Amino acid sequence: MYDTNPENYHMSRLDDAIDDLTRAVVTNTPRAGETLEQMLARAHAHARGVKGPPLANATAEPPPRRYLPGDSSTRKTVPMVTGLVDYFPDALACVAEVSYGGNEKHNPGQPVHWARGKSMDHADCILRHLTERGYRDPSGVRHSAQMAWRALALLQEELEKEQNLDLPRGATAPGVELTVTEKK
Repeated sequence: MYDTNPENYHMSRLDDAIDDLTRAVVTNTPRAGETLEQMLARAHAHARGVKGPPLANATAEPPPRRYLPGDSSTRKTVPMVTGLVDYFPDALACVAEVSYGGNEKHNPGQPVHWARGKSMDHADCILRHLTERGYRDPSGVRHSAQMAWRALALLQEELEKEQNLDLPRGATAPGVELTVTEKK
């Protein structure tokens, strides 16, 4: 039974909606009869305290705060595909392998995500990997790729702190653990 006070009702329903959405994302199993987008819209509707059927009244929420500029003319000065992916496709693939391997090491059995709070000594690791550039570690991973991952992690955290950016969707806050349940 939910509290009849509208604010308490929506807060309680928001908690339920977030729990449902988190469970669906982690297990890759949406709630019966809803897509992930509908589940997110339901959570957003309750966050705004919308009365009535939340999905019918839901509107898109603004995107999270990111470094990428919001207006289209300025956004064109940050060409993420032509100025990054097209320049370094193979190097970025190596960095993605580092992400996967790091996830297997620090979060075995969980979906790939950056678990903040684990192995946070980025600057020291950058220098260590730099001294071993051109070589591979015992598991065959290039030290240069590990250095690039650490440099990106350091830069990401600096930007978040300096510009008050939201946590990226692929990261969890320090101390927050994903829970994975078995599919039936």
